[in-house]
Amino acid sequence: MPKMKTHKGAAKRMKVSGTGKVMRWMTFHQHKLEHKSPKRRRRLRKDAPVHDSFQKKAKRLLPYGC
Repeated sequence: MPKMKTHKGAAKRMKVSGTGKVMRWMTFHQHKLEHKSPKRRRRLRKDAPVHDSFQKKAKRLLPYGC
């Protein structure tokens, strides 16, 4: 049986946490930050879990937990 390949596009955008959840980076934190409040910018720094309906598919894209 050949090895499973990691989906490199997904690996650049998501990672698997220690508890096994697939985490993603928050959107809207790349540019135009001067218009956003400091509270909002702090909140956007944190990772967010991928939606429950996409967890199974995301884990298939990242078979080795990248």
